[in-house]
Amino acid sequence: MAKKERIVRFTDNELRAKQACGEDQSDWKRAAAMTEAEIEAAVAEDPDEAGMTVDWSRAAVELPHPKATLNMRIDRDVLEFFRNQGKGYQTKINAVLRSYMEQARHER
Repeated sequence: MAKKERIVRFTDNELRAKQACGEDQSDWKRAAAMTEAEIEAAVAEDPDEAGMTVDWSRAAVELPHPKATLNMRIDRDVLEFFRNQGKGYQTKINAVLRSYMEQARHER
């Protein structure tokens, strides 16, 4: 027997229309009135949250390093190959080079 799909998908416009009609299932007034302790207790009772303890006090934001600007000579057909793939071709070239670098590091 096939398992029943429980995921329901809505567009953002459909969700806004449901909310405008009062059809959303969230009780925002009740949620806003909850204390921190009540929120913690509700999360602890949720079976989907079992084992999901996260210590956010040690969380750090790590910004990516800025890209380096490079002027290099490559074969025209190689450049055209990537350009013909559309927008983001430089990102794809970077991904290919990164893959090569990581493979070379792994082989050492």
